[in-house]
Amino acid sequence: MKNYIYIFLIAMVPIVELRGALPVAYGIHAANPDFSLLWSYIIIAIGNMIPVPFIFFFARKILEWGKDKKVIGKFCTWCLVKGEKGGQKLQAKAGRGLYWALLLFVGIPLPGTGAWTGTLAASFLDMDFKKSVLAVIGGIILASVIVGVVCTLGFGAIFGIS
Repeated sequence: MKNYIYIFLIAMVPIVELRGALPVAYGIHAANPDFSLLWSYIIIAIGNMIPVPFIFFFARKILEWGKDKKVIGKFCTWCLVKGEKGGQKLQAKAGRGLYWALLLFVGIPLPGTGAWTGTLAASFLDMDFKKSVLAVIGGIILASVIVGVVCTLGFGAIFGIS
């Protein structure tokens, strides 16, 4: 149970999210085959989605408030810039397919993409909440498939050699 809580919490961390939690789950599974990867995927997806409504409705307001504060100002400004740039990039590339672009943005596991940044970008673009959540869920599913394949190949190569 402790390991499931551990990967759940990792999935909630910004930047790390699912991309960091799944390799940890695969590592735990390699050491303990009784650790279920299926349950790991479900728990990680839930952990990755829990912050989404809070980010969509409150993150922008909190960041705006904190951008001129002494201790947190630089971080808040960095997040605001990141969200603005992400939103502008998304809108410029997507045109009318904005929700598909959001799904792909969240789903392609590159640094700086993911549910946190995608949701913040959707908030900056004043996108519809329900459609944004569906796009983020789709992106999480896509990212979990991609990261899962990479982990399977990587762990298979590592442990298949010995």
